[in-house]
Amino acid sequence: MTEPQIALMMLGVFISLVFLGFPIAFTLMALGIGFGYFAYYDAGRMWRDFDRLDPEIASWWESTSSWIDGFFNNRVFDLFINQTYTVMSNEVLTAVPLFLFMGYIVERANIVDRLFTTLNIASKNVPGSMGVAALVTCALFATATGIVGAVVTLMGLLALPAMLKARYEPSFAAGIICAGGTLGILIPPSIMLIVYAAASGVSIVRLYAGALLPGLVLVGLYLTYVVGRSILQPSVAPRPTKEEVPDVPLGKLLWMLFTSFFPLAVLILSVLGSILFGLATPTEAAAIGALGGMVLAVIYRAMTFQRLRESVYLTVRTTAMVCWLFVGSYIFSSVFSYLGGEHLISEFVSGLDLTPVQFLILAQLIIFLLGWPLEWSEIIIIFVPIFLPLLEIFGVDPLFFGILVALNLQTSFLTPPMAMSAYYLKGIAPPEVRLTQIFKGIMPFLGMVVVSMVLVYIFPNLVFGLPELFYGR
Repeated sequence: MTEPQIALMMLGVFISLVFLGFPIAFTLMALGIGFGYFAYYDAGRMWRDFDRLDPEIASWWESTSSWIDGFFNNRVFDLFINQTYTVMSNEVLTAVPLFLFMGYIVERANIVDRLFTTLNIASKNVPGSMGVAALVTCALFATATGIVGAVVTLMGLLALPAMLKARYEPSFAAGIICAGGTLGILIPPSIMLIVYAAASGVSIVRLYAGALLPGLVLVGLYLTYVVGRSILQPSVAPRPTKEEVPDVPLGKLLWMLFTSFFPLAVLILSVLGSILFGLATPTEAAAIGALGGMVLAVIYRAMTFQRLRESVYLTVRTTAMVCWLFVGSYIFSSVFSYLGGEHLISEFVSGLDLTPVQFLILAQLIIFLLGWPLEWSEIIIIFVPIFLPLLEIFGVDPLFFGILVALNLQTSFLTPPMAMSAYYLKGIAPPEVRLTQIFKGIMPFLGMVVVSMVLVYIFPNLVFGLPELFYGR
């Protein structure tokens, strides 16, 4: 077998092991070291000291230890150490644990229930008011946390019973929560965009600016669908009665907004604004956000040692997963490229004679399919780097590609049969809400994601407008 063929076999073995359920980060490291040992194998270099030993003088121990030293003298182990150090010292990734900590603290600060109640009252005259309130709450909370499972679960416990009690169609209510819960991986400050920036070398500041308008467009499409369907089919979202949503004086409503909506909105805007306007680096802004989340928890009297310990533990666990995924991916991709796999894929794709549009469609279709068995972090860290060298061939801007990927990855949580948002919600939904109903409710929102991707391609200034306005070309 030629080295490029071995590289393709390496990729095939990895995909097979993933489907068998092996841990992805350690599978990447094992395959990278295993195939890398073959790729960097040089007997003359590795056992040079052993070959110099005089068998008549050297003791058994000296011969054995020298041979073992030679076995570990393969350059793949140097690669492993260097790549681990590179990941752990990556300044871009430093923001990840801080944003995660902010999210976990906000999740435990008892803000969401107040926010949903307030928005439900404020929007009661809007068609589908409870759905609108749930979607806006999901968007704000998802933006603050960026953790899809946490948002869907918490909103499922809070908003789904309220909507079902208000006679909302179960599939409609479930679709709102599942779709709204995924917005945090797109709308800044998004952890997914930080990971993409670290993998691609694109400025995280430009990514945040580029993702803002597409994220708002997607939220706007969701809201338009919810309000429009509530007007056309009032039975799916009946108007609330006074018993369900009481009348509240304007002064009290403003106070409720001031104590629930504005604190979280100010926290998000201060973090995002400090990044976009160059007042702080993403890491510094994340530190501000983490501190702000703790302050909010204290103000809402939700800060306890137990909750703080849980937040720190979950932050460390998730950060470790991301970092080891990067380590494994760097080793795997380095060996894969060294064996000629990357060049082989580039030649194959170039030989297809695709237009830039066809290439984008093919790439997004592959990422869409990968979203069924894999998490977004694994797709960004492992598979997106395979596409990055091809962008220059087709004249595609990595910033534009990254925003399309971020939109596309919304579908990885919403596409049956592996729609993780649906399973998160089903785990805490009342027994009468069936999984098929949740899938049915998700499908229109899945269509909205596709529409948003088409709009981004037709109007690329949705991506490039703000970065060029703030930072120039």
